[in-house]
Amino acid sequence: MFNPFRPWRHPVRLLRAGCRIAVSLPISIFAFVIVVVGLALSVGLIPVLLAGIPVMWALFAFSRGLGHVQRSKFAVFDGTRIADPVPPLRRPTWLGRIVERLRSTERWKEIAYHLVALPASAVSFSLASVAWCGSLTLALLPAYVNRMPGDSAKFYFFEVTNDGGVWLACALGVVGIVFVAPWVTLGLAAADRSMAVSLLGPSATAVFEAEREQLETRRSAAVDSAEGERRRIERDLHDGAQQRLVALAAELGAAKERLEHDPVGGREMVGRAHDEAKAALAELRDLVRGIHPVILDDRGLDAALSAVVARSPVPVGLDVQLTVRPPKHVESTAYFVVSEALTNIARHSQATRAKVSIANTANRLVVEVHDNGGGGADAARGTGLQGLRDRVAGAGGSMYVISPAGGPTTLLVELPCGS
Repeated sequence: MFNPFRPWRHPVRLLRAGCRIAVSLPISIFAFVIVVVGLALSVGLIPVLLAGIPVMWALFAFSRGLGHVQRSKFAVFDGTRIADPVPPLRRPTWLGRIVERLRSTERWKEIAYHLVALPASAVSFSLASVAWCGSLTLALLPAYVNRMPGDSAKFYFFEVTNDGGVWLACALGVVGIVFVAPWVTLGLAAADRSMAVSLLGPSATAVFEAEREQLETRRSAAVDSAEGERRRIERDLHDGAQQRLVALAAELGAAKERLEHDPVGGREMVGRAHDEAKAALAELRDLVRGIHPVILDDRGLDAALSAVVARSPVPVGLDVQLTVRPPKHVESTAYFVVSEALTNIARHSQATRAKVSIANTANRLVVEVHDNGGGGADAARGTGLQGLRDRVAGAGGSMYVISPAGGPTTLLVELPCGS
């Protein structure tokens, strides 16, 4: 449903839009002059090849810098981050890079934006100024109309005198301030932003390709993570529970034969077999808990990680601050990250204490694991970090490790929770 007061629900956004329109004009004037002069000199010096090439190089260099300024303008005032679509130069020679610049569609689109931004900014600045200043002039008309020559205010198309029409003009000014000027400002800012995204940002095809590559990377990471998890489970079963069960079967077989002629010795062997059965059961329970504990589904991250922290040989502080419960796949990934991180701390860090902090911010779950160990954590050294990175990437998240030599180590993971 249309709400005419909607711009005033976010006055800071309205103020930023107005400031961006005001700032855009001087930036656009400067960029327009630089680009036009550069283009004119480059075209004019084409017959003199050696003189034209440096000018052309300077034109593209200034255009790139001005493009960064324009993108930063939108990031500062709107929070709109326009990705830089210009690929890095690959040719080794100076002349080859000039040719690369000339053949780059994205660089020419930057230059085109600098050329069209000036008239667009001038129109936007003029319309916004007329909307605000004109409305303010009409709204305050009763306060100064008597001081005007002839007790009347003359505008382009009409004249207002102090005979009752002044209050109608005042009402129109108030309507302009409350309704017309805010909508005009936001509309002009949106049009400018749309033009900038079209010319300064990546094309729809490039965005599609980037998203496709990102999805392919996530899929590969998820497959690698699942394969690594399968190998871990297979190894744990083979080296742990399976060996215990084989030993248990052999022990029970020997006890069965011995009970016939040596009941006391047979009972001792049955006791040892009982201990082996309990140990195998404990290993299987730990293995299942490492895959996906039931308590995680029933009671959430806080309860599940409390059990993990309680089993850790290193003292661990746990701080879970969740306003809403994350999706199940996010909980599972966070649980795995913390479990594996604490295992790495116990095996490799020589830490005496650690802390786990979990919180959700906006649409993301943030997991931080900190320890006071020796540092130097590196995925290439086989400490399990690569498996964690694959697991996190498969869930669409990101992982950062800060671990200087000598410590401490901080593992930070951000997982998207959806909107």
